[in-house]
Amino acid sequence: MPAEDRAARVADVHRLAAAMPHVTVEQGPRSNPVYQVGRKSFVFFRTPRPDAVDPESGERYPDVIVFWVESESDKQALVQDPGTPFFTTPHFDGHPSVLCRGSRIGELSLTELTEVVQDAWLAQASPRRAAAWLATQSH
Repeated sequence: MPAEDRAARVADVHRLAAAMPHVTVEQGPRSNPVYQVGRKSFVFFRTPRPDAVDPESGERYPDVIVFWVESESDKQALVQDPGTPFFTTPHFDGHPSVLCRGSRIGELSLTELTEVVQDAWLAQASPRRAAAWLATQSH
């Protein structure tokens, strides 16, 4: 990846999510950040749960980040591509989201992470807010 498109960091998830329009940050049960638009979560830092564990040690992953996606096909494209760090668990079957361990976020470039966060926001923003934000983007 080009030098200007460095590896993503967990701090980038926070910065990118907070920078989207109309975002509020709620605190989860263990003060874990939950980024919302219009009271709908689009990125959240999950507490360790029994469905996301290290296959060797059985320890719960302490660093799972949930990103909303637009559709089941978008979800499958991310979790089935062995080149991405995204995964899912049976707990999230039928839920429009993907999971990523914070410890693997650096497998994404900053550009890729930016797209994932923006797409998560778009998946949850109202059509009016989404259209207004998209109109400001120079794609």
